[in-house]
Amino acid sequence: MSDDGRQGLTIIAFIGSVFSPYYAWSAERDPFAHCAMNVVLYGARSRFAMTERRADSLSRDADYIAIGPSAMHWDGTALTIRIDERGSPLPHRLRGVVRLEPPGFTAGPFHLDRAGRHRWWPMAPSSRVEVAFDQPGLRWNGSAYFDTNDGDEALADAFTRWTWCRADLPDGAAILYDVQHRDGGGQNLSLRFNRDGSRREIRPPTAAALPATRLWRMPRETRSDDGRARVLTTYENTPFYARSLLASTLCGEPVRAMHESLSLDRFRNPLVQLMLPFRMPRPPVRPVDSAAHR
Repeated sequence: MSDDGRQGLTIIAFIGSVFSPYYAWSAERDPFAHCAMNVVLYGARSRFAMTERRADSLSRDADYIAIGPSAMHWDGTALTIRIDERGSPLPHRLRGVVRLEPPGFTAGPFHLDRAGRHRWWPMAPSSRVEVAFDQPGLRWNGSAYFDTNDGDEALADAFTRWTWCRADLPDGAAILYDVQHRDGGGQNLSLRFNRDGSRREIRPPTAAALPATRLWRMPRETRSDDGRARVLTTYENTPFYARSLLASTLCGEPVRAMHESLSLDRFRNPLVQLMLPFRMPRPPVRPVDSAAHR
């Protein structure tokens, strides 16, 4: 999020794109055949890109990953992300460089399910970011969050829904992550970290109601110190997912928090699966020119 609160950005590198209908329909279930660099811009020049690519478009090593023409590189100090994508459903170009500098890292991952098949690591929840896009023309600095997820089964097999919330604090960040397990019960994580990644104690906030999204009526809820929160902006409003900016109180501080709600029961709906290719295109396989092999 930019320092002035007017611009936002989300970038996710997927190997085995968890929200891909093509991955769900695939008989082989090969994660390397379903990769994507998801790039979303929020603000006056909003854009969305999530082109799914095959295994031959993936390149990676310990400090580098490239998916198609976009790539991420860790140099020991900063993560540099070079973006070259086309939006969908409108084919606007997204081309730019994002540089994220974490002041430190947290201790390690958390298990989101009882069997330990799903792991989440909020590696650097309180970072700085520099954003420079040529297409569209954007320049800003702001606060950033850096995490990683991996799992051994489909998300919808383990969870029915979750909500996640992250807010800047004067000395770091607070994160709330509430998941509902498909086999019953759930887990509520209340976390607070200093800027260097060291963990601090936090009193678990209480439940706070939020209005459902317009159009798709996606349910939303969160937690806060006083059990109150309000939606400032809804950035993403889809049949199964919503991303919003909230105003609430955490750790005794008034905060603006990035919030997401996900319904995996809605995601499983066949009609939703048929809608997804309009936002997540997958280029067709290019035919082999047999003349080139003669």
